[in-house]
Amino acid sequence: MQTVKIIEKDPWLEPFKKKIVQRQQHAAFMEKKLTGGLPLKDFANGHHYFGVQREEARFIFREWAPNAEKIFLSGDFSGWKDRQEYSFSKLEKGVWELGLGRDKISHGDLYRLSVHWDGKRGDRIPAYARRVVQDRETHIFNAQLFDPPNPYQWKHKAPNLSGQPLLIYEAHTGMATEEQKTGTFNEFREQVLPYIARSGYNTIQLMAIPEHPYYGSFGYHVSNFFAVSSRFGTPDELKNLIDEAHGMGIAVIMDLVHSHAVKNVNEGLAELDGTGWQYFHSGARREHIAWDSLCFNYGKPEVAHFLLSNCKFWLEEYGFDGFRFDGVTSMLYLDHGLGRSFTSYDQYFDGGQDEDAIAYLTLANKLVHQIRPGAICIAEEMSGMPGLAAPDREGGMGFDYRLSMGIPDFWIKIIKELPDEKWNTGEIFQELIQKRSEEKTISYAESHDQALVGDKTVAFRLMDKEMYYSMEKTSQSLIIDRGIALHKMIRLITCATAGGGYLNFMGNEFGHPEWIDFPREGNNWSFFYARRQWSLAGDKRLRYHQLGDFDRAMISIIKKYPFLYSCDQHLIHSHDSDQVMAFTRGSLLFVFNFNPSVSFSDYGLNTAPGRYRVLLNSDSPEFGGFGRVDDTLEYITEWNRKVSSPHFLKVYIPSRTALVFEKQKARGVHD
Repeated sequence: MQTVKIIEKDPWLEPFKKKIVQRQQHAAFMEKKLTGGLPLKDFANGHHYFGVQREEARFIFREWAPNAEKIFLSGDFSGWKDRQEYSFSKLEKGVWELGLGRDKISHGDLYRLSVHWDGKRGDRIPAYARRVVQDRETHIFNAQLFDPPNPYQWKHKAPNLSGQPLLIYEAHTGMATEEQKTGTFNEFREQVLPYIARSGYNTIQLMAIPEHPYYGSFGYHVSNFFAVSSRFGTPDELKNLIDEAHGMGIAVIMDLVHSHAVKNVNEGLAELDGTGWQYFHSGARREHIAWDSLCFNYGKPEVAHFLLSNCKFWLEEYGFDGFRFDGVTSMLYLDHGLGRSFTSYDQYFDGGQDEDAIAYLTLANKLVHQIRPGAICIAEEMSGMPGLAAPDREGGMGFDYRLSMGIPDFWIKIIKELPDEKWNTGEIFQELIQKRSEEKTISYAESHDQALVGDKTVAFRLMDKEMYYSMEKTSQSLIIDRGIALHKMIRLITCATAGGGYLNFMGNEFGHPEWIDFPREGNNWSFFYARRQWSLAGDKRLRYHQLGDFDRAMISIIKKYPFLYSCDQHLIHSHDSDQVMAFTRGSLLFVFNFNPSVSFSDYGLNTAPGRYRVLLNSDSPEFGGFGRVDDTLEYITEWNRKVSSPHFLKVYIPSRTALVFEKQKARGVHD
């Protein structure tokens, strides 16, 4: 049996070696079956064949609809009727084709398919439609031909982030404006992009890019997988946004939702050719029992071709630098991981896994890296499936990173359930550094998930209604003082212990209050909570900007010392009753005092001998602290021959304060 490298790193996987090898073989078999031996990047070209293809004198429309008996193209040009001159011809393997001259259809024209089957008929939007728009009065969605006379001209190359920590700013275009409306790509490019650049993040994760009929789904009920959501602007406006980000040295990745699809019939893939199983499973596996959506049949060659082509399309057409694959846990398990505790390795290999989905994910990652060797692939996965973020050649699925989804849950739990004096430093450290040795992870204190209606941001959990009344600098509030201090400490320790990257949802860096709630019938279609109140961070009378300033300082240090992500964390001190913790990464020393009331003078820390200076102080007045530490002092280790680790650094650590020290280089003889 072949060598499986992930087992060398984790001997507990040895009993499952046969299953891991079978997964490797199944992915290889699926690849050969699909490609016939071609490279994946030369196979995943469905978007260059299906949909609308532009030729010199005409447009070619092609659709895969094996159950259809007749297909017509309808639009203003046909009076929205089935006319013979707009009838598709049937080719082989369920493919239909129609050629139209440029005098028949042009840029901006609306159209849809009229599909006939078994004596029935239905209006459908083509599976590969690249633009879909909604009529403001009727609310009906139609495909729209997007063929501008002057195609977008790219100006900037994508940045190379190799060797840098991944610092992700998670953003939603529609709610990125302060106005109570749906924001646009242009507004995001002009107003938010410069802010992100100033904040120091090197990657933007854009949510809700593919078209989705219900805005309140946060973009996770996709209907049209090749169409940019028109509610935010045109395809060229998205390209301009990505291009300008690249010019600022910022990579742009998108939320890719291949875990399920919307159930809508007229807008999506649900019954495109009259059947319910063209792209999806039939029977009990067709519908996702928790998400009210449809589950792809990853073992069907046409479906794999569709989804792999979708990966290539976003990289090729829009210049995205990678993907955050959404809902990976749901894809991996036949029961979508629902109700499983994942406390035993048996649950990863017990036969309850969707082996076709695992093979698909392996091929998708392989494809993305064939097209863009430096691309970023992140898995949103909570079960802890071994090998997920290990190379496929080593027995893994090929993701570059895994989201550390347990960390925000951990912070919520201790904030909700434990008084401050019960926060255990050893438990905090162990929870934050947990990861598999073969994987890189993205750590975060909170994402959009933690702020959805019914939940709260970290800032709002810490300060709640006091944020409405006491965020002015002139106000006095113990609740606000506590919240400001812990907000900084939680984010710093989460970032400083990360195993590959760090993520923040837009606005949370400055303690954006309240929750996220999209317009819906239950809130009278209000946009009040579906926006970002940037003015709070810009108002120097309020304390929000101090949190934002701290975040910028923190991110600046992480970028300046990127070895934080190539060096392990070394815990040098953890005292649970004092609630003091210290660890090193490279030349940096991180010290945290979570004690809510006790400050410690001359606190001794066993560390490498030398001179240290303060790089970051969460208690600095510029960050909303009390200024109890003199940042200008140089700290020199002392020697005590009576102990086994004789070098001590004695520091003053105020309550609820985090300090970052840098070890200075040795001085020369003439210094």
